[in-house]
Amino acid sequence: MIASEIKNYFESNYNSRPLVVKAPGRINLIGEHTDYNLGYVLPASIEKGIYFAVSGNAKAEINIETFLTSPEKITFNLKGKHTAYNAGWGNYFKAIIEILVENNYPLKGMDCVFGGDIPIGSGLSSSAALCCGFLYALSKVCEQHITREDIALIAQKAEHKIGLNCGLMDQYAVLFGKSKNALFLDCRDLSHKYIPVNLKGYSWVLINSKITHNLAVDSEYNKRRISCENIVAKIAEKRSEITSLRDVTMNDLKSIESDVNPTDYKRAHYIIAENQRVLKMIEVLNSGDAIQVGNILLEGHWAMSKEFEITTKELDYLVESGQDLEGIMGSRMMGGGFGGCTINLIKTETVEENLKKILYSYKNQTGINAEVYRLNIDDGVHIVEDVSRKEDFNKKAVK
Repeated sequence: MIASEIKNYFESNYNSRPLVVKAPGRINLIGEHTDYNLGYVLPASIEKGIYFAVSGNAKAEINIETFLTSPEKITFNLKGKHTAYNAGWGNYFKAIIEILVENNYPLKGMDCVFGGDIPIGSGLSSSAALCCGFLYALSKVCEQHITREDIALIAQKAEHKIGLNCGLMDQYAVLFGKSKNALFLDCRDLSHKYIPVNLKGYSWVLINSKITHNLAVDSEYNKRRISCENIVAKIAEKRSEITSLRDVTMNDLKSIESDVNPTDYKRAHYIIAENQRVLKMIEVLNSGDAIQVGNILLEGHWAMSKEFEITTKELDYLVESGQDLEGIMGSRMMGGGFGGCTINLIKTETVEENLKKILYSYKNQTGINAEVYRLNIDDGVHIVEDVSRKEDFNKKAVK
């Protein structure tokens, strides 16, 4: 297993026994781009993840090395300054360490080797896993009692420093995820509760379009955030108490339709409707209604495609090619957009047959060999003492 390989590599190269931390990737059942609008989301942490083998050292430096990816090693001198690194992941760590130094967190020398099986650019939030897992591991080595809530905020600030003005959904899903449950998160007050995901006789499957995205470079993500802010500002001219789309109704939106940019209007309409889809999804999951779960997935996808305009022709084709297949209840693009995976709810007895049809059709249409991941919902960030033993992931503070 990956955790054992990383641990063995660390012990061979750093001559000490490391602590091993797992940070999972995340999926989102419904609720895209609602987080930075202070709305509702319904993510879950998954079995795929990034593993960190870490141990303290006697030097005033933090050494970080990749494993199972293109090899690269970087060093942070805790008494010096640093320029950007060739590796994109190096700049995430640089941002984290700079934030910790600015906020007077006592740091110690540390060696770290990391690697994992989250496909980069697939919409499974590898960057949140990278940031949250590293922060959790670093807090252990430095013996700092940093709550999971604070880890989420620091990780978010690191993403902002790099250039992606993300909300907190990914970080909370990675940190607070619970096996066999989705996490219903209210992004305004950050309260959350667990929603069992247990549709008997059905399977959740991800299909990776192999169209990758880089949201920190691609300004389209930030453009959509600006569209939402433009609508809020216009409505606030009449209702000063309005500070986010969370409190904007469809009637509010219609009242300013003639006064705003049509693209901004369309994008705000998507967000308001998406919040309602999250609440409806919780209702139908609790009742075990697989048909309605599938309908919500499809409705959400085509709204992202036509209104928010964040899908791709390849993702649209993946969803469309499954709509008429018996046993596929529904599908949608998942993640920030412009690439990545679709999430699909499929009758378990039809999974193999339907996946063959979709992959064959997709290859003929695009020339791309898509990848399939069976979805297992796992716990949030935790210590892996060995393959079978885990730290209690529900603890609020890193002790």
